[in-house]
Amino acid sequence: MDPGAFRTPTGLDVTGVTAEEMRDVDRVAVEEYGLSLLQMMEQAGRGLAREALDLVQEQPVVVLAGGGGNGGGGLACARHLANREIPVTVVLDRQPAELEGVVASQYHLLDRMEESIRTDVSAVDTPGLVVDALVGYGLEGPLRGSPRELVRWAEDAATTVLSLDVPSGIDATTGEEPGDAIHPARTFTLALPKTGLRETPSELILGDISVPVAVYETIGIPYTPPFGHEFSVSLDATKSPPGTRR
Repeated sequence: MDPGAFRTPTGLDVTGVTAEEMRDVDRVAVEEYGLSLLQMMEQAGRGLAREALDLVQEQPVVVLAGGGGNGGGGLACARHLANREIPVTVVLDRQPAELEGVVASQYHLLDRMEESIRTDVSAVDTPGLVVDALVGYGLEGPLRGSPRELVRWAEDAATTVLSLDVPSGIDATTGEEPGDAIHPARTFTLALPKTGLRETPSELILGDISVPVAVYETIGIPYTPPFGHEFSVSLDATKSPPGTRR
C-alpha cells in the first residue's frame, strides 16, 4: 500500500494498492457489504465503454476478453458499445463453454444480441481501437497460450489500445513484465490504482465501481473519495524523492 502513490488534477493524493490488497477490497465489498460481482462488473464495463467512446468515433472496436472479472467487464463494455451502434467484435481467449459464473452470464447476454464473438483473432481486421480486458490484477507469471497470442496481436496492431484495470501481462503490484505485455495508450483502472501502475507510461483514469468508503476503512486503507461529482478521474503517478523506495 502506498498512500501517496498517485494524485488527481486537483492535488488529492490517492492510495495505490497491491494485488493482494485489492483482493481484500473485493472480498470485503462482497462478503461483508453485499456488493455483488455483477454490480461491480457492470460499473466497470460501462465506465470502460465511456473511455472507448472518448477514444474512437464510429470506428470498429475489438474487445479482447479473458475468463475472469476483467473479461466480464470487457464483455459488458462490448454490449454498451453495441447498444450505441459502434461496430464491435469480441475475441475470447477460450471457448465460450469454459466461461463460468457472472462472466458466462455476460457472454450469453452478448451472444443473444448476435454480436460478433470469436476465439480466433487471425482473421480480424485492424480496428480503430483495441480494448484489452484479458488479465487484470490476478496475473501470476508470464502469459501463455491464447492470452499471450492475443497480447502479441494487440501489440503488433497499428492502433490505439485501452486496457481495463491493469494492462495484460503487467504485474499489478510491481509493474514488472514477466513476459509478453500490452502497452496501452490509456488504462482505466478500477476502485483504487494498483501500485504497479506507477511504472506505466499510459494515461491513467480511475473509475468508480461503487465500492463503499466503509470497505476501505474496514481494511485500513487511507481513502478520501477522489471523484467529486464525477464517476472517473485522471491520475498522475507522484515522483519519489531521490533514494526513496516505494
